[in-house]
Amino acid sequence: LTVTRLKKAYVSESSPEEVKAVKKIERTRDKMHGLADSLGNLLVEGFHYVALFTIGVVTAWGGVMAFAGMVSKGHVNIDDILLLFIYLELAAMVGIYFKTNHMPIRFMIYVAITALTRLLISDISHNHEPGWGVVMVSGAILLLALAILVVRFASARFPAVSVDSRQPVRNREDANAERDDLVD
Repeated sequence: LTVTRLKKAYVSESSPEEVKAVKKIERTRDKMHGLADSLGNLLVEGFHYVALFTIGVVTAWGGVMAFAGMVSKGHVNIDDILLLFIYLELAAMVGIYFKTNHMPIRFMIYVAITALTRLLISDISHNHEPGWGVVMVSGAILLLALAILVVRFASARFPAVSVDSRQPVRNREDANAERDDLVD
């Protein structure tokens, strides 16, 4: 028997006072579930914002410390500049997540490409010999660039759908990036 059938059977055999009591208990149960859901969502969102703020602060601190190290060294090389770009991309990713509540996957891929480029330049400038490592890192950069192409195509062709309205959700950052690509 389903729960609905059991309720109907109970209601048909019960007195009006018992039926009122059962309905009151069910309303109380529904209110408790609503309160628990609201409290759970509040706690998750609170943790979410604290974690994002912490990541943002640590990213800013790391960028400032890297810059201070460059200043104290007295000179800057390409590795240092690319490291600052990595910090900039991480900060942009956190900012976009604060605004849109969506994780910008493309920015993570950009960070990976920048990190691999930094590794490649560092390896070549220190070793002065091209080897298979250079080819493998270059291939990884190419694969990540293709991954960006796939992600861009997928987000344009199959936009995210809102759970509530079943309408496509257009990510403002994707639209801005596509507009920037048309300008370039």
